[in-house]
Amino acid sequence: MDTVAPFAEIVAAVTQAGGTTSRLCYQCGKCDVVCPWNRVRDFSIRRIVREASLGLSEIGQDDIWRCTTCGMCPSQCPRGVGQIEVGVAVRRIATSYGEFAGSAKKIRAAGISLASDGNPLSQERGRRDAWASGLGVKPYAEGMELLFFVGCYGSFDPRIRRVSAAVAKILQRAGVEFGILGNDEQCCGESIRKAGNEDVFRSLAKANIKAFIDRGVRRILVASPHCYQAFKRDYAEFMVHFEVVHLSELLGELVKDGRLKLTRPLDKKVTYHDPCYLGRHNGIYDQPRRVLGAVPGLDLVEMRDHHQNSLCCGGGGGRIWMETPKAERFADLRLAQARETGASMLVTSCPYCISNFEDSRLSVAGGDAMEVKDLAEVVADSLDGAEAS
Repeated sequence: MDTVAPFAEIVAAVTQAGGTTSRLCYQCGKCDVVCPWNRVRDFSIRRIVREASLGLSEIGQDDIWRCTTCGMCPSQCPRGVGQIEVGVAVRRIATSYGEFAGSAKKIRAAGISLASDGNPLSQERGRRDAWASGLGVKPYAEGMELLFFVGCYGSFDPRIRRVSAAVAKILQRAGVEFGILGNDEQCCGESIRKAGNEDVFRSLAKANIKAFIDRGVRRILVASPHCYQAFKRDYAEFMVHFEVVHLSELLGELVKDGRLKLTRPLDKKVTYHDPCYLGRHNGIYDQPRRVLGAVPGLDLVEMRDHHQNSLCCGGGGGRIWMETPKAERFADLRLAQARETGASMLVTSCPYCISNFEDSRLSVAGGDAMEVKDLAEVVADSLDGAEAS
């Protein structure tokens, strides 16, 4: 941190964030062994924990923005050290002093856009529902079965908008009465919180909570694991509790209950990527695989790293907004693992993962032949009378 903040303030921030558990660390190094960064470059979360807990100033400015909060290190830590909490606490200090090194400057830009437009992509707030034009999607009204919370990428990113359209198609085919908040929806705030901007997170959370309560929302459907984490975990801090369901969970329900019939064969070998915030953070592993198993003709094979050991795509912790050198992209390594299985399609359940895998695929000379799809797109393609997207 150099001369950014007083040492005592670093320690106080770590303590306030629950990082007192960092005092339990005996520097075994297991966190560094499992950290995906050490597959592409030298990085030590163990060192950050040590320096932060002691209030020292040796933490590199670039290093504090590197963690993707993937959850690998806490899942393997024998002492219960709060590595993610410590890292986020240090980021809060940097954010409060306006210190954003290198590509982390885009975190500042994302925070400004979130505060002004409700999304991190600098898109016009009034066009948040434009993706639904002509799809027969209604505004949410009290008494509807579900609120579909679309999310920022599902609303504005051209690639992920196709996922949102697939979700709408599936819900309509299954006879689910649902609606959206449209232009009243704002970012869930999960990523900007992990990036250290607590004030913006709290503002977004309060706006969304008000929108939910005002409309009598009880059950919320999300396609993003980051929205799932925010609504199910983070928003509970505001003493509100909504039933939150991830799309992979709902799809399983609809197939099991016979409301959704998957009849169009997909004669392909497919591999599935477990998103960090769906898997390690929330324990959802089997549901998406059961849905894929219900698709006729689909041959599901596993990658070398899967389930609890799934390799991070690199998009968590606010890094979805940051530039990562090609030689350091986790997504490139993950695509290589997918190719090793002999699969022709990589399926996942997270907009950040889709975005990173598509970027990696397109960065290959001539383009990588591997198809990248969201679970919703695969299911939509398998509906009777569907045309493959």
